[in-house]
Amino acid sequence: MSTRTEELARFREIVATDGWDATWKEQVIPWESWSGREIQPPLRNIIESDRVEWPRQGQALVPGCGRGNDARFIAASLGLKVTGIDISPTAVEAAQQETPHENVSFRVGDFFAPTDEQFDLIYDYTFFVALPPSMRPEWGRQMAKLVKTGGFLITLVFPLDPQVDFGPPFFVRPNHYEEVLGSVWEKVIDEVPAVSSATHIDRERIVVWKRL
Repeated sequence: MSTRTEELARFREIVATDGWDATWKEQVIPWESWSGREIQPPLRNIIESDRVEWPRQGQALVPGCGRGNDARFIAASLGLKVTGIDISPTAVEAAQQETPHENVSFRVGDFFAPTDEQFDLIYDYTFFVALPPSMRPEWGRQMAKLVKTGGFLITLVFPLDPQVDFGPPFFVRPNHYEEVLGSVWEKVIDEVPAVSSATHIDRERIVVWKRL
């Protein structure tokens, strides 16, 4: 059994028995340990490209933000005020201890909680796949509420691995997002990234959605 396979098995065991915060307390957090501080190349490339007319003011959200690297990158690149939320207080504390950015804030929060907030951009990487499949329809409904008309949802679909009946991460394919997002979105980009990190090659797809 590879070290990564062992780490992922241990991660799943901790989530099942003690919850998400325990994985941070014990530092068994596979996505963070494999990628370090790296911004995933597909996110960097799509944000820095001129293929999408990204908002340059307003609010963005990163659910399941972890250490907050993606939130800081989006704020620095687009000038948006970015909120990172995570259900793990330990993850939020780690995010707050990183180099601060004036347009970024982090808080413990439940993505599914009722709110009047709306956002110009939301980025989902490893959040969708962390949810049990039974929760995906509610994810779709909440995304429709949270993203403003004309706003964007970036989904980095990972890991595109063979089917399993357990998780997290739970088995995923790009059409799983489409099935729960419904007809209130326009797909503006849907592609295999030109560049992926070493652990993501042939295992991911980036899809950008615009809220109608």
